[in-house]
Formats: sequence, C-alpha cells, structure tokens
Amino acid sequence: MVVSERRAERKREILEATRTLFDERGVRDAQIEDIARAVGINRAIIYRHFSGKEELFAETLVGYLQELDRTLAAVDDPTVDPEQRLRTITATFLDFGAALPAFVDCAQALLRRRGEELMEEVSQKVMIDLGLAMAGCLNHAVEILQAGVASGQFHVRDPNLMANIFYTQALGVLNLATLQLSVREENPGLPAVDAVPFDEVKSLVLIAAVAMARGTES
Repeated sequence: MVVSERRAERKREILEATRTLFDERGVRDAQIEDIARAVGINRAIIYRHFSGKEELFAETLVGYLQELDRTLAAVDDPTVDPEQRLRTITATFLDFGAALPAFVDCAQALLRRRGEELMEEVSQKVMIDLGLAMAGCLNHAVEILQAGVASGQFHVRDPNLMANIFYTQALGVLNLATLQLSVREENPGLPAVDAVPFDEVKSLVLIAAVAMARGTES
C-alpha cells in the first residue's frame, strides 16, 4: 500500500472512531486520547491528520451531514404539495437529530464559534467540505421553498437564508427535546417545570416552519 493510501485509510479510521465515540458517549465526553486508543495509535498521530480538535470535529460533522442529506433525499417527493414536503423534511430532520444527539452537539459546537475563529483553526479544504455538506442538506429546504414560491403558497424573499434559519432553529429545538422540560412561572418568584413530549415539540415546529414559509413581506 502506497503512503497516500495508507494515510487516507488511517484518516478514515480516526473519523470512524470519532463518530463511534460521539454516538456512544456524546461529544463532550469524547477525548482525543480515547479516539487514539480506539484506533490503536498515539494521540500525536491524530495531529498529523488534523490540525486540531476543531478540525476533527468539523470532518466528523461532514459525515453526519452527508448521512442527513441522504436521509432527506429518501423522504422528499418533488411531486407532493410544497407544504407537505416541508413538513416531511422538517419532521425527518428532527427525528434524525433526536436519534443522533451527538450530531446536534457537534453541529452546535461549531456554530458557537465565530466564522473567522473557525477558519483559523480548520483548513480550507475541510471548510469547503463542511460548507458543501451543509449546502447539500439545506438545498432540500431551498428547493421546497422555491417550489412553494412558484406555486404562490410561500412568500419567501431569500430561500437560502430561510433554509439556514430552519437549520439553526431546529438544532435549538432539539436541545429542548433532549431536555424534555419547559420552564414557566407558577407563582410570583417561583419557577416550575413541565414535561415536554418530543412529539408535541415536533408538531409545533412543523406548524411554525410552514407559517414562516407562508409569511408575507411587509
């Protein structure tokens, strides 16, 4: 095996180990040492393939996003009414995130970083891969929004921006779904919490997504 092939294989092994640890333990509890141990290498070797933890996380997120892209493509039917299509891919996104909470944590960990900071820590190639993977997922929503605009059902000035908003809002909602608690003031000065069933959260998000797409410009 030539050096380039061995290097590529080692990188795949590291990414697979990272993904496995993320899914088993969560992003916060997955340490570089654990990843190296799972592959059977020294942690220093990981840094020969990735500039740092952020780049490793970014490339792992690419894998999640590619899987999400395939999942959304499998459930979307261009012949169906745009509103139903939007409900379907929104529900599918939420189900995907609920089943893979590490995906949500990984995506949010990178979203919390400022763009310029992330670009200093992640190579240009990985940033391009990440951008393309995100765009692949977002394009499902963009195409549906464009179809709805063409049919007169949706009033969206910038489908790409709306798709990005849907993505970030859904990630935030998935935090609530994971916590499964909502907060309210029961009596003055006293907070209370209520259980939040995932299906109820999902139902409200579907209503909100369609309402945002229907909204008219002022």
